[in-house]
Amino acid sequence: MKTSVQFHIFKGEKYYIAEGADLPIVTQGKTLDELIENLKEAIELHLQDEDISKYDIISHPAIFANIDITPIKYAEA
Repeated sequence: MKTSVQFHIFKGEKYYIAEGADLPIVTQGKTLDELIENLKEAIELHLQDEDISKYDIISHPAIFANIDITPIKYAEA
């Protein structure tokens, strides 16, 4: 059984967006802090009345997030 659920986080035009890899969840926030709070709430609401055994995860999984960060610019030789 999985102990975590995975999300891909990236910056859209105006908001940060999180898309679930393990769960069919998408949410957004103006800041990363807001996004994380929205993500926690979305996971809780999604799993609230679900039979979580169909997702093969524990009842209170950790959140594992991959965040796309804009590439840094550096001096060229």
